[in-house]
Amino acid sequence: MADEPVEAIRADILAQVPHGFLSRRGGVSTGVLAGLNCGPGSGDDAGLVAENRARAVSAVCPGGRLVTVYQIHSPTCVTVSDPWGDEARPQADALVTDRAGLVLGIVTADCAPVLLADREAGVVGAAHAGWKGALAGVTDNTLAAMEALGARRERIAAAVGPCIAQHSYEVDEAFRDRFIAEVPENQAFFAPGRPDHAQFDLSGYVARRLELAGLTRIEQLGLDTYSDHSRFYSFRRSTHRGEPSYGRQISLIAIP
Repeated sequence: MADEPVEAIRADILAQVPHGFLSRRGGVSTGVLAGLNCGPGSGDDAGLVAENRARAVSAVCPGGRLVTVYQIHSPTCVTVSDPWGDEARPQADALVTDRAGLVLGIVTADCAPVLLADREAGVVGAAHAGWKGALAGVTDNTLAAMEALGARRERIAAAVGPCIAQHSYEVDEAFRDRFIAEVPENQAFFAPGRPDHAQFDLSGYVARRLELAGLTRIEQLGLDTYSDHSRFYSFRRSTHRGEPSYGRQISLIAIP
């Protein structure tokens, strides 16, 4: 995959904002992590991960400085005014900024990456929305943090990037009941599956949370990380295959 060009997938709704949902193509990692693995916690060689991250930033915002967080599947969002080093990353699952030159990044491997921008206000955000963080309100907290920097919800555009698709995401009844207990209408995001199981629409759920929070400009890319091995890393696929580790793709956004 190192011979391939880096692939930065763009969302039409963010066309005027530097951003990209990076696939695994074009990186230097090898083995089961082959490609553009950007996950420090994957067990990959730190030098290879650093090179992959540099390639990702160059593909989206050449010369920008990458800022990431230590992701813990929480609803926590932090505001970035000055970059921090990898050793000082706060525990959080979303970032926002109004500072030019900073590139916000979150890593995923089935969870939903969400990139957001109010171009007029010069405010951008990035959120890691796994089911835990999504249910707990990570996107709601990201929007509130963007507003604190001057963004307005009626202007914010949001894109939900590649994540595990409904037909690939089997869950048990306890998982489904947790969502329905929160809001009965969440039943709409579960399709029938095999006995005592259902298929969960993570992307649709995240998009609906954004809509309920007041956003009208939302795009779902509809790309399935689980089923497309050549393009994406997937925690669930690697688990099903019994692989020793799994890579992470990175999603990036910066001030125009």
